[in-house]
Amino acid sequence: MAEWTRDQVLIALNLYCQLPFGRLHYRNPEIIEVAAKLGRTPGSLAMKLTNLASLDPVIVESGRKGLSGASALDRRVWKEFQENPEQVGYESQVLMDALVDGSKSLHDLASEADELDVPASYRAETTTATVTVRVKQSFFRRAVLSSYDSMCCMSGIKHPSLLVASHIVPWSKDEHNRLNPANGLCLSALHDKAFDRGLLTVMPDLKIRVSSALRETEDRPMAMTYLMGLDGETIRLPKKFAPDKEFLRYHNEKVFVGV
Repeated sequence: MAEWTRDQVLIALNLYCQLPFGRLHYRNPEIIEVAAKLGRTPGSLAMKLTNLASLDPVIVESGRKGLSGASALDRRVWKEFQENPEQVGYESQVLMDALVDGSKSLHDLASEADELDVPASYRAETTTATVTVRVKQSFFRRAVLSSYDSMCCMSGIKHPSLLVASHIVPWSKDEHNRLNPANGLCLSALHDKAFDRGLLTVMPDLKIRVSSALRETEDRPMAMTYLMGLDGETIRLPKKFAPDKEFLRYHNEKVFVGV
């Protein structure tokens, strides 16, 4: 079989970001169909995904193991993704969108499957640029939700329509890491809003801190039930792409309103 190309490895990387670790096997229908479109066997694609997993520190440190046969190209693409997640993440999603175009069974892998309401602060000056932002937002959302098994890392809420891929360092503050899954937390809409407003934060040791400002709210029982009770708790750990400690420190120091 022909050597893997860079574009094919990027599609595999995109699939790795989208699928939970437990679904990286050759019997997964999505892997079967994507493999066919790539001219590969399901086993070959599943092996490529587990080779990529072996390069993910979160996978390795958790005691889970991918395969040890990552190629030089795999390592190069992974390194590119770590160094330039904005470009590589976007490029991988564009390639995935082109691959699954018109396929009903693979529609959920395409960025257009996400009905995202791009916030005004994310919108660009032209329609084309706004579409680009939407594709980027889709990649980021999928990578973050997949890492946390589509569960709010603070509350345990699992309903997809209530979940947000929340940036740790805000979108407007770090263009380079907008698509970096390590710059994201899977939160419910309520916890995302509180996190965005600095009413709570996650410390580098992954413990939640809640601002004393919440104690002053008129709706204190609601705040106590859903937010204040989280103070000192540890977030649910992701299966991939752990939150970067430097990003968390930024949020602690620049966004969190304090105690």
